[in-house]
Amino acid sequence: MANVEQQQEIASKTTNPGADLMFIKSLDEYKQTDDDAIIYLLEDQSALDFQKLAGKPVLINSVIETLEEKKWPLHYSRINGWPGFLQNKTWEVVSNNRVMTSAVFDTLGWNAVYVADEPGLVSCRVISMIINEAFFALGEKVSTVADIDLAMRLGTNYPYGPFEWKDKIGLQKIYLLLKSLSSKDSRYSVAPLLEEQYSALTNAQNS
Repeated sequence: MANVEQQQEIASKTTNPGADLMFIKSLDEYKQTDDDAIIYLLEDQSALDFQKLAGKPVLINSVIETLEEKKWPLHYSRINGWPGFLQNKTWEVVSNNRVMTSAVFDTLGWNAVYVADEPGLVSCRVISMIINEAFFALGEKVSTVADIDLAMRLGTNYPYGPFEWKDKIGLQKIYLLLKSLSSKDSRYSVAPLLEEQYSALTNAQNS
């Protein structure tokens, strides 16, 4: 289950010939077979049916909330389903059943690296920190949005600059991840300008 942008990223990946990918709009369309696995990439997880998915490997887009916080069954795993990351050659995975999860990735022909059960996994934590530092620089008038993006693309060979990443991922996701991380580590304290833009966006959505 995925939105259009996520489907396009998934479709761009090379998949083993013996593995069939089928996109569904709801779990009502899902007809179980013995070798199924579910990849649930939508932000809204209210439709998850624990009974219907009992015993099946389930990979869920859960970047900020951990498995420990969610209290999901042991056959559920966390993955990074944020925009721009699904097309990567290697997926970051948190799993309490690596044997089951590895079998899914082996079947698909996709690479998986297992990481600690922490908010942001690895890549999103790094990207969010870079975006936050870019907001610090912008707030202190070190440079412009365009020049900061250009410097990061040219200097680090990143596909996007910090503000381009922010637009692609969504400012709210970045903010909520930083707030979660900063509750335990002050290095992730939210830049004042990012906080200001988040508040303005939230107020506009609620008005």
